[in-house]
Amino acid sequence: MSRPVEGLRVVVTAGGRSIGRAIAEAFLAGGARVHICDIDDASFAELQERYEGFGASIADVSDAAAVDRLFDTALAELGGLDVLVNNAGIPGPVGLLEDVEPADWERTMAVNVTGQYLCARRAIPALRQAGGGSIVNIASTAGLMGYGLRAPYVASKWAVIGLTKTLAIDLGPDKIRVNAICPGTIDGVRMDGVMATEAALTGRTPEAVRDGYLRQSSLRTFIDPEDIAAMVLFICSAAGAKVTGQALAVDGHTETLSTG
Repeated sequence: MSRPVEGLRVVVTAGGRSIGRAIAEAFLAGGARVHICDIDDASFAELQERYEGFGASIADVSDAAAVDRLFDTALAELGGLDVLVNNAGIPGPVGLLEDVEPADWERTMAVNVTGQYLCARRAIPALRQAGGGSIVNIASTAGLMGYGLRAPYVASKWAVIGLTKTLAIDLGPDKIRVNAICPGTIDGVRMDGVMATEAALTGRTPEAVRDGYLRQSSLRTFIDPEDIAAMVLFICSAAGAKVTGQALAVDGHTETLSTG
């Protein structure tokens, strides 16, 4: 059976849960060696028991010193790098812009944008040394259109796509491919919280808000973390060798981000 990512050396940020965990597990199951980081170690022990070639660090990607420690550890452990998956992100506050506190705006940008910059900054020299590789930045369909009551999150995800396209230009001559994946609504605890807040702000029931999210896409579906993992593995394998500079939506075709 073909294992197109076997032997790859991979770092996945926020790899302990949801999308990040699905990506890490998919690489591990395919024979890659993977080092993840997360803000706590809640899931590390289970993954260490299940997979060889797995390592983990606690790190907040918005903290430059923590990112340096992460990459010092990961690069020494892996012996180099072939893939960086910039997955760490937060939903940010929900509400009108004039009600958003500056600290909440700054925290959203620090994790969602600065975190990707800090990790890419450390990964790029290692990818050059390896003779090429792949950076995958997790963006969002919110990085492709406007999204009511979510200005900080939307601004951060548009920035991620701009960063992706610029890095693809700068790093192409080094055979380093850079792509963004734009998930639709991921079913899970984080999105449940966003929908509950939106319901409270708009006076609608949580059920009505959830139905509105389902109706955003042509397929009337939420996205599973494994759907994102499958796309990540494709673009990091030889099958995706000519794919770079793209914002790839895995979203059931989002028609609108309105939930009304």
